[in-house]
Amino acid sequence: MNIFEAIRHDHDIQRDLLDKLVDTSGDTSRRDELFKAVRNELEVHADAEERHFYKPLISTDMMQDHARHGIAEHHEIDELIEQLEETEYDSSAWLKIAKNLKEKVEHHLEDEEHAFFQLAGKTLSEKDKLDLASKYETYMKKNR
Repeated sequence: MNIFEAIRHDHDIQRDLLDKLVDTSGDTSRRDELFKAVRNELEVHADAEERHFYKPLISTDMMQDHARHGIAEHHEIDELIEQLEETEYDSSAWLKIAKNLKEKVEHHLEDEEHAFFQLAGKTLSEKDKLDLASKYETYMKKNR
């Protein structure tokens, strides 16, 4: 598995969790369980991606702006998670913020999969793609 396949696999997990999260309502154990799963998945994924995908690419001129943009979007996602943590589960605002989070994450994943990956694929060697995937997956398994 190369770095793109590894990240895309985790993107699918995030999409699934977010779909389930916005289908919840009220102050329920299901909402709490899914929110904690989403929060953990997004945090660990962002850390792994920044360390084992963005960092090796940020030094190349062609990728620098894209990597910075991706990192900035990770911070926007973090801010939405913080808003959810500060909002009561049974508040009408909670679902609105959760839907904003879902939209922001989906936009970010689309950016990566349809633009960033293609450019990065031209920058990284086949060996790099495999080595980065190995480091990324090890980090994910250890921190999930």
